[in-house]
Amino acid sequence: MEALGINLPGLVAQIVNFALLLFLLWRFALPPLLRLLDERAQRVRESMERAEALQRQTQQSEQEVRERLQSAQREAQAIVNQAAQAGQRLQEEARAEATRQSVIAMARAQDEIRAERDAAIAALRQEFADLTIRAAQRVIQREIDPARHRQLIEEVLEESGPALRG
Repeated sequence: MEALGINLPGLVAQIVNFALLLFLLWRFALPPLLRLLDERAQRVRESMERAEALQRQTQQSEQEVRERLQSAQREAQAIVNQAAQAGQRLQEEARAEATRQSVIAMARAQDEIRAERDAAIAALRQEFADLTIRAAQRVIQREIDPARHRQLIEEVLEESGPALRG
């Protein structure tokens, strides 16, 4: 083997040294390294599980927020609809009240017009009666011919003023 350039005692020594080193590493260094690697793997798994749990929780929270928003939108729409209905109802009530008030005002105005017309007619009748009485008094006080009679009526009408002429 020397012809091949291999030193047998050196090779055996190196193999023994390598085996001894391998045994020492296997016995003393490998278990703590494996334990560290296992712990690291465990921490990575736990971190991944926490990340997945957080992701699920985030998705759940997002879903709850969406549901709450939808619920709030439905409630807001319901409130808007109720307000619109209340507004329409108030508007209809106001119209009905305005119509009722206008009917009442119209009836009052018609009553006032009737009363004023009746008062005017009564005043005209009274004035006409007064004129007739004055004319009759003058006719009775003197006997006159038809022309004089007509003249007396015109005088009485002139004395009574423009109310009877118009």
